[in-house]
This record gives sequence, structure tokens and C-alpha cells, in this order.
Amino acid sequence: MLQIFLTILTVIALVFSISMNVKKRRKAGVTGMKAALTPICFYLIAVTQLLAYWLDFLGIISWTITVLLLIIGAYFTKYLPVKEDGEIQF
Repeated sequence: MLQIFLTILTVIALVFSISMNVKKRRKAGVTGMKAALTPICFYLIAVTQLLAYWLDFLGIISWTITVLLLIIGAYFTKYLPVKEDGEIQF
């Protein structure tokens, strides 16, 4: 029962986070796929771990996918737009 509750909570948080990210990007006028790859990779990490948990896929493969997505997400942070005062703009 706890596993189902935590999964539902994670999915709700993931959907809410994605919708807020899209709204902030639209409000800031940020366009382009490269700037969106960092959050996409981080969301895919959450989806990968959820699937790994439910499909008993925890192990070296799921952790390798997670580390690769983390490295790719970190690489594409250089394409995030920056304001004049140095803050990252979403």
C-alpha cells in the first residue's frame, strides 16, 4: 500500500513540476530545445527510477541510465539562458 501511495505522490509531483516548468519557460520567453534538455533529462531520471522500481529493474542498468542522464543534463546546463544579473532564467 505504501509503494502505491508513494508512486502516486511522485507522479503528481512530477506532473506539477513539468507544468510549472513549462509555464515559467513561456513567461520568460525561453525557446529552443537545447535549453529544455536539462529539465527533460532530470524528469527522465524520475521516470526511469519509477519504472525500475515497479518492474524490478533496479541494478546496474537503471543506475547506468540514471548516471548518463545526469551527465547529459549537466552538460546542457550551459545552454540555459542567463539574465543580466547572473541568475539563471527559466
